[in-house]
Amino acid sequence: MPRESKRHKILEAAALIVKEKGNDALTLDAVAKRAEVSKGGLLYHFSTKESLVEGLVQHMNNIYQQNVEDLVDKEAVEEGKWARSFINVMHDKSVQNETISAGMLAAQGMNPKLLKPLQDTYADWQNHIEHDGLDQVDATILRLAVDGLWLSEIFGLGQLNPSLRKKVLERLTQQTYPNE
Repeated sequence: MPRESKRHKILEAAALIVKEKGNDALTLDAVAKRAEVSKGGLLYHFSTKESLVEGLVQHMNNIYQQNVEDLVDKEAVEEGKWARSFINVMHDKSVQNETISAGMLAAQGMNPKLLKPLQDTYADWQNHIEHDGLDQVDATILRLAVDGLWLSEIFGLGQLNPSLRKKVLERLTQQTYPNE
């Protein structure tokens, strides 16, 4: 268990560096210092910067998958449950998502092939959303709207005030229920 917690600490430190300072600041030395681990301890878990970024993407992917799937499992109304869960993760986990999304940004800048796990997850979610009992086009528009909000928040583009953001997500959620 201690190894996993040190690994998690390293990933969190790397994500914060990318979020706060950008990809260029992501070095193994900077991550070791920020995570308060020795360089050898970091290298035990991630032998290269690319393996660290790959770990960031996998970490992000695992968290997103778990967040969405936990909500899907709790949904009482079958129709629209995947779209609703996707929207609710954005609503409930925005701060956490902002930090862990740094892995995606680092991968895009370093080697876009490292995004494959996340691309596979999104393909799976899109398939679920298309077969969720909602109109495929409407369900896809809902997913894309949530992704647009997420990306605008990551990049600080036209951020919404909290009240409007909440209302937008509530409106999107309403559209996932049948006959409403």
